[in-house]
Amino acid sequence: MMHSSDVPSTGTRPVPRLGTADDVAEITRLRSQLVLNEPLDEEWLVICRDQLAHRLQPEGDARAYVVDAPGGGLAACALALVHPVLPAPKYPKGLAARIHVVATEPAHRRRGLARAAGSALLEALEREGVTLYELHASKEAAPLYEEFGFARDPALMRMTKLQLPQVRGGGAR
Repeated sequence: MMHSSDVPSTGTRPVPRLGTADDVAEITRLRSQLVLNEPLDEEWLVICRDQLAHRLQPEGDARAYVVDAPGGGLAACALALVHPVLPAPKYPKGLAARIHVVATEPAHRRRGLARAAGSALLEALEREGVTLYELHASKEAAPLYEEFGFARDPALMRMTKLQLPQVRGGGAR
């Protein structure tokens, strides 16, 4: 059996594996460093790790596929959150997914790792009956997502409402 840790430098097709709670520190690190506009501080990394560990459980709403780096940690990951929507002919099971992270460590780029992890994630979501997908793509990553079948949507809008900073216990500072 080939492990993804055997793959990044061999030139063979990477074999992603299902992400588990054991991978949350690396997934949140990759998201913080490579996806977000501003890296998270340690307090927010802890909050994200705790939430993601719970959400990656079999009954949770998170799905991830990862590729291990040869020296430890992750070389790449793809993470989605699944949520219900009202059914319609195009999404009869009423399941949608928001792709939150597709990231590859810079040292492991240009080897098909993001493509492999993203493809494995999309195939798993499709087996679950997800038919409606959303993601926000960087200019550099857009061609990969277009290969997967994503299309630009000029009608998609977004709003972020900022809240007052809170401590982990929920009280205001």
